[in-house]
Amino acid sequence: MTTISVRLDDTTKKGLDDFCRSVGLNTSTVMKMFAIKVAREQRLPFAVEADPFYSPENMEELKRRADDMEAGRNCHEHELIEA
Repeated sequence: MTTISVRLDDTTKKGLDDFCRSVGLNTSTVMKMFAIKVAREQRLPFAVEADPFYSPENMEELKRRADDMEAGRNCHEHELIEA
């Protein structure tokens, strides 16, 4: 049997421990359950999505706009509109 060590901040660790106790399990058992499910299904048991804001295309567009602003191009003042 192999040992795996996971570093968590105190708040996350306490939340995990509290949840595990509330369902009648200990943290080690829950971590084993997670590992077995991932290994068996070859996927994470929850969605992992990238924020499209950080896509290469968007970052390129933001850089282009920042360059335009710094060069004094396409700079328009707008009034704030409350939603």
